[in-house]
Amino acid sequence: MSDACGANVGTDEPETEEGATGQQAVDGLVRLLDLEEIDRDIFRGTSTKSRWMRVFGGQVAGQALVAAGRTVPDERQVHSLHSYFVRPGDPAIPIVYEVDRIRDGRSFSTRRVLAVQRGETIFTLSASFQLAQEGIDHQSQMPDVPPPDSLPALVNRYGNSPDAARFYRTMPKPIDLRYVDDPPWQQRAHGAREDLSRVWMRADGKLPDDPLLHVCVLTYASDMTLLDSVLVRHGLAPGLDDISMASLDHAMWFERPFRADEWLLYSTVSPSASGGRGLATGRFYAQDGRQVCSVVQEGMIRVRTR
Repeated sequence: MSDACGANVGTDEPETEEGATGQQAVDGLVRLLDLEEIDRDIFRGTSTKSRWMRVFGGQVAGQALVAAGRTVPDERQVHSLHSYFVRPGDPAIPIVYEVDRIRDGRSFSTRRVLAVQRGETIFTLSASFQLAQEGIDHQSQMPDVPPPDSLPALVNRYGNSPDAARFYRTMPKPIDLRYVDDPPWQQRAHGAREDLSRVWMRADGKLPDDPLLHVCVLTYASDMTLLDSVLVRHGLAPGLDDISMASLDHAMWFERPFRADEWLLYSTVSPSASGGRGLATGRFYAQDGRQVCSVVQEGMIRVRTR
C-alpha cells in the first residue's frame, strides 16, 4: 500500500450502505462534511466505510476545506486550495482538523489545515478566500459533448466485465457519473488509447444552498476520475491491471459560482507521466458553458505487470 492518503477511482472510494442511493446517499455526504467543532479552530470528522481500509482522498480534502471555511466570514468565498496527501488515513478512527489562521487582509484570507490521526499529520491543505470583486473575464471553450441525460448511468457501463463491475461498485453513491468517452475498462477491452477523459457528474440529489458546501462536494468528487486521464493513455484500468495508485497532491481554483447538484462536465487530460507518477489536469464546466473550476493533481501510479 502506498504512503499516500488518497487514491483515484477504483482504489479508495468509500462504500455506502446497501441500497443507499440518490438523496439518501447525498444526505449522508452532507453529514460526512458536517464536522464537529471541538475547540476554537479544531474540528473532528469521521469517515465512511472503505473496502481498502484507507480514507478516500476526496473526503479528507473536502473535510479540510470545511474546517478552513468555518473560520472565515461568510462573505469571503474560497477561490483556491493546494494540498498534499502525506500518510494513509484510517477510516476506523476520527480525523482531527487543526486550522491555522495565517492572514486576514482587506480582500483575502489565508488558512492552513493539518489533518491529524494518532498524533501524525496525514494531509495538509492551504486555502485562500476572497471578497467578491469585479474584474476582467475570459475562459477556455467548453468541449462539444453530448448532454448528460443522453448518456447511460455508470451501472450500465460495465458491459461484459464482471471484474470492473465488482470494482467500480465501490464508487461513492452520492455522485452520479455519466462518462462521455468510454470508461477505462471499456477502452482497455477494445485496445483504445485516448488522450483525455470526460465525464458529467453531479450530486445525486438536492443539496442545501450553502455555497461552501457545494465547493466542498465538488472537492470530494474531483478526486474520483481525474487519474483516468493518465490510465487511458496507456490502455490501463484499475481492477483489471495490477496497478497501485494514490493521490499525491491536489490543487483547485474555483473560478465562477456553481451548484454541485447540477450537472458539471469534468474534462481531464494527462500531459505527462514518468518516475511512477502521472500528472492530470482538469476543468469543470457548467451546462451553460461557464468554466467554474480548474484542477491539477499528481498521482502515484505503479504498474506491476502488464
